[in-house]
Amino acid sequence: MPRSAAEKVDALREAFPKGGLFADRNWRLSPEPFPISPRLFKELETLGHRLYLFQAAANRLYLRSKKGSLPAWIAETLDRGKPEALVARGADPRFRDALPRVIRPDVILGEDDGFAITELDNLPGGIGVTAWLNETFTALGDTVIGGPDGMVEGFRSILPRGADLVISRESADYRPEMDWLAAKLGPDWQVACAEGYLPRGRDVYRFFELFDLANVSGADALADAAAEGQIDLTASYKAFLEEKMWAALFWSPALRDVWRAELRGSHLEKLRACLPFSWILDPAPVPHHAVYPRLEINRWEALRDFTQKERALVLKISGFSELAWGSRGVHIGDDMAQADWAAAIDRALADFPHNPWLLQEFRKGRLVEHPYWDEEAGALRTMKGRVRLCPYYFVPPGPKPAPRLGGILATIVPADKKVIHGMKDGILVPCRVAEG
Repeated sequence: MPRSAAEKVDALREAFPKGGLFADRNWRLSPEPFPISPRLFKELETLGHRLYLFQAAANRLYLRSKKGSLPAWIAETLDRGKPEALVARGADPRFRDALPRVIRPDVILGEDDGFAITELDNLPGGIGVTAWLNETFTALGDTVIGGPDGMVEGFRSILPRGADLVISRESADYRPEMDWLAAKLGPDWQVACAEGYLPRGRDVYRFFELFDLANVSGADALADAAAEGQIDLTASYKAFLEEKMWAALFWSPALRDVWRAELRGSHLEKLRACLPFSWILDPAPVPHHAVYPRLEINRWEALRDFTQKERALVLKISGFSELAWGSRGVHIGDDMAQADWAAAIDRALADFPHNPWLLQEFRKGRLVEHPYWDEEAGALRTMKGRVRLCPYYFVPPGPKPAPRLGGILATIVPADKKVIHGMKDGILVPCRVAEG
């Protein structure tokens, strides 16, 4: 018998793990998965393969730059602000072909099933939350993308022998969902604190940021054990792959032919359609007759005086910083006062030697409507808002990696919010394929 909205929400509450899923965070409950069209689902199914090819190409570009067969400025820019020891780890030939085994893009829905990828996260939160949502909604009778165990089995596939999920205090907000995930995976999986962790012959899933290595006393021992083949470690210590500035390098006129050689066929055009145009805020002067593409300026300082209409731009720190995740360090130009925008530009230019910033075209998501349960009123309401989809792709080890879509998390926030992320007035639900 079909359940009412109130009954489904009650069942969601009852199924919630005792330890929670996010530390001190709640969201609005909805009795319905978020529907996406069959056409969009097909695009997202194949997107994992394209993003894997993109990351493999980025890996090759960096290593070629280090060796001298591509311009040195590529690796020099990606290495800015990073300790020499970490840079050396990233270029270690023993990890030459190592790529992240979890790929999660932030997908902003546009009109007519178009979408933009605003971030590409190789160390994402939300894996346990999405797994729980998929399992719980399936038990309530819904058919969701990935099914009840697509996320759990996808995660299991990246480290088939089991592993320690090593999580830092910096990432402690995600500890509850990882505890739940480890319990679902079984006795071969355990959660461990990164601080003080030492290799013990077990494979490791790294859930700590590389900028936080100084607080992980066993970080070097862990990398050494992986380099010597004693354990399997993912993601490896390739800080250059965790930089957001790859979006700008993808659009760099100087690298156009390189990307064309790396990404043949339709992959290049498909990525151009969904990766917003981006720039690295490098304060190096340009010739008087040159301009930055699409901006028509030849000094970054000119951005300070852009009108609100011209500031349909996002400024974000590229990586290797505590501000580089969770929507921290993100400035949306047309949502800021002129003086604040100017100050953000000045800071980004000053930070370039040690923390480059990325400037990106802002893609405003289309408005959607989705039901949620109003706890105070005890009634079903409809939110008009914008949605971010987070598909999770898992890449098993092997000679021919094939990314697998485990599930898709939808985060829906009120229409007046410019930055879409998990918040108390947002809705978190799994996705389903709409009929027709």
